[in-house]
Formats: sequence, C-alpha cells, structure tokens
Amino acid sequence: MGAGAAVRPSPGFPVNQGGLCQKGWTAPALLTTPDRLTTPLVRDASGALVPTGWDAALDLVAERLGALRAAHGADAVGVFGGGGLTNEKAYLLGKFARVALGTSQIDYNGRFCMSSAATAGNAAFGVDRGLPFPVTDLGDAEVILLAGANPADTMPPLMRHLGRAALVVVDPRRSATAERAALHLQPAPGTDLALALGLLHLAVAEGLVDTEYVAGRTAGFAAARQRAMAWWPERVERITGVPVAELREAVALLAGARRAYVLTGRGAEQHSKGTDTAAAFVNLALALGLPGRPGSGYGCLTGQGNGQGGREHGQKADQLPGYRMITDPAAREHVAGVWGVPVDSLPGPGRGAYELLDALGTADGPKALLVFGSNPAVSAPRAGRVSERLASLDLLVVADFVPSETARMADVVLPVTQWAEEDGTMTNLEGRVLRRRRALPPPAGVRTDLEVLQGLAVRLGQPADRFPTAPRTAFEELRRASRGGRADYAGISYDRLDAGEALHWPCPDEEHPGTPRLFLDRFAHPDGRARFAAVDHRDAAESPGGRFPLYATTGRSPAHYQSGAQTRRVPELAAAAPEAYVEIHPDTARRAGLDEGALARISSVRGSTLARVRLVGTLRTDTVFLPFHFPAEGRANLLTSDALDPRSGMPEFKVCAVRVEPCGTP
Repeated sequence: MGAGAAVRPSPGFPVNQGGLCQKGWTAPALLTTPDRLTTPLVRDASGALVPTGWDAALDLVAERLGALRAAHGADAVGVFGGGGLTNEKAYLLGKFARVALGTSQIDYNGRFCMSSAATAGNAAFGVDRGLPFPVTDLGDAEVILLAGANPADTMPPLMRHLGRAALVVVDPRRSATAERAALHLQPAPGTDLALALGLLHLAVAEGLVDTEYVAGRTAGFAAARQRAMAWWPERVERITGVPVAELREAVALLAGARRAYVLTGRGAEQHSKGTDTAAAFVNLALALGLPGRPGSGYGCLTGQGNGQGGREHGQKADQLPGYRMITDPAAREHVAGVWGVPVDSLPGPGRGAYELLDALGTADGPKALLVFGSNPAVSAPRAGRVSERLASLDLLVVADFVPSETARMADVVLPVTQWAEEDGTMTNLEGRVLRRRRALPPPAGVRTDLEVLQGLAVRLGQPADRFPTAPRTAFEELRRASRGGRADYAGISYDRLDAGEALHWPCPDEEHPGTPRLFLDRFAHPDGRARFAAVDHRDAAESPGGRFPLYATTGRSPAHYQSGAQTRRVPELAAAAPEAYVEIHPDTARRAGLDEGALARISSVRGSTLARVRLVGTLRTDTVFLPFHFPAEGRANLLTSDALDPRSGMPEFKVCAVRVEPCGTP
C-alpha cells in the first residue's frame, strides 16, 4: 500500500490472468518511498544538490542548453530515454530531441534489451513485434523452445501459459525455468549461435524441414542451409558442451509437435553477435514451418514495462514514430508534416545507446545529456567508463522520481510522476495497446514528463501547443504520425481502449479490429515471403584464459528489476535480495578459496566488483552468474564488455572473462 494505492488482481485480463510477480504486487510501496523526489534539485557551487523552484530549474537548463548549442552545434546535446516510458512520453521525447533541440543524439536503454531480436525480426519478417500472436496462443502449445529466457523468475505470469507445453530451455544456468523443462540444453556462454546452427543442421539432415512451407512462404533457405551444414552435431558439442543426444532430442520434440514455438530472450540476444543468434533461431523456426501458422510461431520476450511501444515511436537513434526509419525520405516527409516543421530541419540518425554514452564529453560528443526513465550509471555495460563520461559533461539533467545513481551525479534533477499518478498508454509484448489510468494525484511539487518537455521546449523557443501536456492529445498526434508506418496506431483511440476493445497494431483506421495475429496470410516484405539469414558462428569478443579463466554472465534476480533503483527501495524486495551476489559452482569456489556467504572479488580486464558467494551445484564449473541490479562496488556491469553487435548496437552483456577470488586479494 502506498499513498492510498493498492494492487488488486484482474482475473479477466487474458495476458496475466490476474497474476503478478513479486515486484508488481509491491509496486505501491514505491509511491511513498522515504527519499521520493518532490522538488527540483540544482547543484550549487559547493557541489551539493539543493532544492530550487521549477521555473529556476527549467530556466537554468534551457539557458545552458542554448549556450552549448550555440557554441558547439545542435548535436552538443544528447537525450537518453527508457523502455519504461509510456507511448506518449517516448513519442514526445523523440519529437523534443529532433524539433526543440535539433539533435540527432538520442537513443534509449531498450537498445540494451530487445535490439538484436528487433533487427533480426525486421530482416526476417519485415516487421518487429515481440510476439506476432496473442500470449494466450502459447497455452495450446505442445512444445516451446525458450532460448536465453527465464520467465519463471522474470515474468512469472507468463508461466501460466506455458504449463501444458514440453519446454526445451537453452540456458548456461539451471534456472527456475530450466527446472521445469522437459529438456535443458546448457551451452557455454556465447555459444548459442553454434547451438542454433546445429539444430538447423539436424532438421535438414534428418528430413524434418517443412519443404512445402519453405518453398511457398520463404526466401534464402539455400544459403542458410549451406552455412548450417558446416555445424554437424559433434562439432556443435565440442563448441557448446551440449551432448549430441540432447541436440537430437530438441529437434525431434520441435519437429514432432503439431503446435510449437521458438521464443528468444536476452540470453540469446545480448551478445556482439546477438542479431545473428536471434536470426539463427528464426531460421530454425522457418525451416520447421512455424511462423505465420495458426498455433505455432517465433517470438521475442520483451524485457521492459513498455519494451514494445518504447521502441516504436521515435526515441531510437535511427527511428521516427510508427517504426519508420529516419533515413527514409517518405517517412521524414510524413512526420515533418504532422509536426509542422520543414523536412530538412529533421536531423539524421545518431549514435546508438552505448556509442552515445561513450562519446559524452569527448571532442565530438555531446556536452550535455538529458536522461528520462533510465539509470545508465548502473545499467550500461562497462559501467565504470560510462560513469566517467557522465561525470565529464558540462550539464547532466535527470528526470526521475527517486535519487538513482545517475540522478546523484546530475547537475539538475527534475522530479516526475510515477505509474499510478498519470494517464497514458503502453504496448505489451504481443502488440496490444493498453491504457494506463491515473489513480492518484502526484505529490505536491511533482510534474509529469510531458509537462517537463513542454516547459523546456517553450524556453527553447517552441510554441507550447507543439508539445502537449495532456496524454490524450499527445496520443492523438501519435496516431497521425504513425499512420501508414510499420507500427500503425491510426485506428487506436482512447475511446476504443476505454470501451474495452483489445487492439493490437497494426490498426490503420477506426473500423479496423486490430491485428492480434500477424503473418497468417503473408509476411511484411513486399513479396510476402519471410527471409532466412545466412549466418555463421563466431567467438565472443572475449574468451576465458590466463588471468581470467572463467565465463561471467549476467541477468536478473527474481526480487529486482533493471538497475534496481526502484526495487531496492521496496523493503520486501530489498530483504529478499539485499546485496550483490555471485552464483558459482562449489568445485570452482573451492579452488578459489571461497565458501558459501563469503565476500568475493570478481575481476575482468575492465574492473572488479564485490559480491556475496552463493554456491549452486547445477551451474557449469567454468561459469559464474551475477545479477545486474546493484549499485556502487556491487555493479555487475563494471565487468561487462563494450563489444557491440555491428547491426543492432547491442552490447555483449552475457559473456566476459573473469577471475574470482576472496575479497582483499591484491
């Protein structure tokens, strides 16, 4: 309970059937957390953050932004958004960057979450929607392959739809989901791509390919098959550690099912080859004839509160609203017309998320950064380097509702509303647009993100009506801007949503019922065919050896979410996981001189972190696991690599080389 708010189940809602994870049930406690921000803060001459009024704070930000733009150009200012922002916020944040600031330097933390699967999905299908079918379809599945996903811990309500299926789980850890699996494939970190190629090889070699489907609905199979044929089962076993018998069993289960799905998550995607890895699992699904077939398919499990909608409406470096590409002349013309600005005034594509953060304060990088809905000081890869870059800025402005680690570094902190205090929409992993309704008034002194954006835009010379503060008005404009795009919301309205309609995009007009199931008749490429990708395995950017003999992989704890800035403030969740920990096999721990509960130092070539030892007998002996929710010396991302996927910009969170030793060892 927080500020009069309580969470109650809604059994009639089909996606979660009234179920929530522990974080959802405890969410009201965040609204009254003792250190809730309720007044703007400005750093004074002594270096302290001190309270000030809204006008003074916004005047200061606008004045300094104007000076930096005048001295260094529009790209001297960067914007960093979040996958938890509502559709209205994400839309207006992208518009603010490109119209009020004129900068190309905008991206968001979703680049660290879904970008590899999004890139692979666009290439394969012509469109990126996490699940191109309703979640409820999974309930009738006979077999589901989960590659790098652990929904039993990270999305517990989803497990209600997976109970009937035989699960094939691909994960280096014996996760809570793997415990429920009919078959657990436990590859070495960074080898998922080789495993997927091996599965396709077996499907071809054993005559399990749906040749009629491949011939009638796809293109590019011959090249993909040729690549896969180099990955015979024994070779895959040597690379991945997964026994040949288990590879054969996995393919037999998928091919033998009438209703089967292949689902990928961050474990398969957060690699410097994450796009190719996701594409390899898409290839497997296509070869078996699953996508676009009723009762079967391929999907990506999104990772943030608005992970789908947050990547559709313009806060990505290369994107305009409606999932239009910013380099497309027709897209630029359409959006410029909706915004009422000259098309030539719109900047081109900017840097992806990590490149943007890495460039902060450098000679040709942004001198100022505005952060909305993110905490990159903890969540970004190579976090030590990112913190240095944040500290080097001439101006750091953070809009948040708690003093996150990034907010504590800021020159100006702007207190904004939270989920129960605002209206808006969000889009779930199946492309269904959901209404968020205000339940409580915000604390005195707190403004919405839309009010912050308007206040800054007006001070930067924009007309107030160009940046509406009413979510409904913003959504009406979003509808026009998205019309005709890949993610077409033109037919979705607050009135239809409030009337209880279940509307999945694309929904091109108000007579359209929405599209819960994509690809049943054709894929979104002009010729209607899905595309195989000719991909090949390559090693991770960094492999264990010498001074760093172990793999480290990162992920989530059941009690926490993202950087932990919110969940660490909920007493129940903090009690469940109060500090950073490292999972390690007992034999590996013994060799390192570590016991259960000992404080360990985990080091990579980039830095080190401290974590409490948890002995896990089911873990691979060459691998340690760290959750990434903890601050200061407990930041797992002090270890992680800044190697990037060349197509998606995804960092390699899931594999780096480390050593583990008792704390205090030089």
